[in-house]
Amino acid sequence: MPRRLRLCPAGISQHIVQRGNNRQVCFSCDEDVAAYANWLHEGARKYEVLIHAWVFMSNHVHLLVTPQVDLASSLMMQYIGRHYVRYFNHKYHRTGTLWEGRYHSNLVQQECYLLACQRYIEMNPVRAKMVTDPADYKWSSYRCNGLGVKTKLLTPHPVYLNLGSTKASRLLNYRGSFCSAIDQELLPDIRYSLNKALVLGTQQFKTEIEVLTGRRVRPARRKRKSA
Repeated sequence: MPRRLRLCPAGISQHIVQRGNNRQVCFSCDEDVAAYANWLHEGARKYEVLIHAWVFMSNHVHLLVTPQVDLASSLMMQYIGRHYVRYFNHKYHRTGTLWEGRYHSNLVQQECYLLACQRYIEMNPVRAKMVTDPADYKWSSYRCNGLGVKTKLLTPHPVYLNLGSTKASRLLNYRGSFCSAIDQELLPDIRYSLNKALVLGTQQFKTEIEVLTGRRVRPARRKRKSA
């Protein structure tokens, strides 16, 4: 039976996670991260995907993207996978798979949820106790979104741009949002919707996605057992 196509409608942002097989290391040095980032940029440009946030950890990747055409982010991830696995296997004299099956992804409603998801991604190194300040981790988008470092990889989301009328005010307001923790009730929702390939958003937004795609995006209700 063919695998079910991912939910990947144009114009709807997605949170994507790609993990190393059995949590194995997929980036052994800065050169590896730079190679992956290069193919991410090429794939995004080739398939019309906007990249809003990222973090490259030693054994997994988080991305926040918006495809401009249907299925674009899925095609982008296939493109990256082909090129990076070939590069990694050749460099380290290995064969076989590198990634843990298919990547995980879910749709994200931009109102209320997108910036929280973006913060969740950029705070990954802090949660992993690798750094105490997200600005100290160079392989994430925080330095771009929070400090104004320029990169060809980033396209700011309109929700981010609405944080201020000037670049300086946006940077200030974005950094300020990291002074408080993400709502503890939201964290499980971010993780659950990602792992189950569901939707992070309001019930109304979920209904709109179900109408748009013809797919259920909420967990099915459990049937009660008969007495």
